[in-house]
Amino acid sequence: MNIEVIKLGLTDYDEALELQMELVKLNQAKLVNDILLLLEHPPLITLGRRANEKNILATKYQLDMAGIKTFDTDRGGDVTYHGPGQIIGYTIFDLNNYRKDIRQFVRKLEHIFVRLLKSNFNIAASIDPKHTGVWVNSEKILAIGLSVKRYVTMHGFAFNVNTNLDHFGLIVPCGIKDKGITSLSRLLGYELDLNAIKEFIKSGFCESFEVDCTFRDKDWLIDLISQRKA
Repeated sequence: MNIEVIKLGLTDYDEALELQMELVKLNQAKLVNDILLLLEHPPLITLGRRANEKNILATKYQLDMAGIKTFDTDRGGDVTYHGPGQIIGYTIFDLNNYRKDIRQFVRKLEHIFVRLLKSNFNIAASIDPKHTGVWVNSEKILAIGLSVKRYVTMHGFAFNVNTNLDHFGLIVPCGIKDKGITSLSRLLGYELDLNAIKEFIKSGFCESFEVDCTFRDKDWLIDLISQRKA
């Protein structure tokens, strides 16, 4: 078994969603390996299945002036922000390979980033049993929101690396009012090389899922989808 890790760069939300839907169908048909899409989004806010629109604090006018779009999604969770400097990971994984256990899958994702932060940056992160994600003290650094279609996952995680944290002030992140948001650059005091972080993420997935992982680019992915759909 192999995980294909696709580096897409800055990608519009609509395009990323369309890619996910195509890959979910191909994975369900056993025509592709498990795939991890790594990318960034332009500034936007997404609302999960359980989202309360009151957790968007900004007015539509304020969002329009800031160039921030909103999207309703079928992932779990409430309201969150995505933007440049934040590494998004969309996981197209067949849970039949992982005991059909979505909770265990989420725990694996959390532990990948707890280990990544400790081993590469000596940052002690933790998991909160009440709130999904990864935390440094009382501040979230990694958000997770998934959906599952016939045992294949989609959506995934958002890792704050060089993220503009001011934009989180436009919302109540994940609907949690008594905790904050942080980023790797804020904790370390300098901006990080996103490609280096993606290498750490790839290694973390290989170790956690005990498989080989291969970096691919967007052209490879588009060719793969075209071939498998033919």
